Amino acid sequence: MLQGSDRQNQAARGVRRTVAACAGMVLAMGGLALASAPLYDMFCKATGFNGTPLVGSAPAVTDGEALAPVTVRFDTNVSKTLSWRFRPEQASVEAVPGRTATVFFKVTNTGTEPAKGIAVFNVQPDLMGPYFVKVQCFCFDEHTLQPGESAEFPLVFYVDPALRKDPDIGTLPEMTLSYTYFPSRNGAPVAEVAKPTKTTNF
Repeated sequence: MLQGSDRQNQAARGVRRTVAACAGMVLAMGGLALASAPLYDMFCKATGFNGTPLVGSAPAVTDGEALAPVTVRFDTNVSKTLSWRFRPEQASVEAVPGRTATVFFKVTNTGTEPAKGIAVFNVQPDLMGPYFVKVQCFCFDEHTLQPGESAEFPLVFYVDPALRKDPDIGTLPEMTLSYTYFPSRNGAPVAEVAKPTKTTNF
């Protein structure tokens, strides 16, 4: 009887260890899944990967040879699930590398209920992302607008003069900064969920 009881106790301990190990793996995988998006965002912001502009302070003013300006175009979009209107005060600016520029964007809640939104962005072509440096930006900040309410947000930026020395893209005359406003949930943008297509069985 003692040997049988010992075997049962060992089996029970083995089951408990297996359950604990599985639960630990599930928790670890969940933690990695939750951390992956913020870590990827931090990587993009630090390196300019995938057209992500860098964040920096205003450049020091230098009295050197003026570099050819870059036409920076602004593209604004709003998720279909957010009843907002979103426009830049001007469609483009001629940005001289190394000099700061400021552009205002206006957003209006055209819906009948209060709504929260977060703007995300990227630069095209992708290779120009690391040379677009934001000094002040409203992106990734959650904003709440009441029905009919409007707000204006500034973007302060400069184009890194090193762009003109890049052998691959140094001669390109323009870039596009594209913003998209998404609904916000718990301080994070909520992308649109694709609706399943209807299928017909014959």
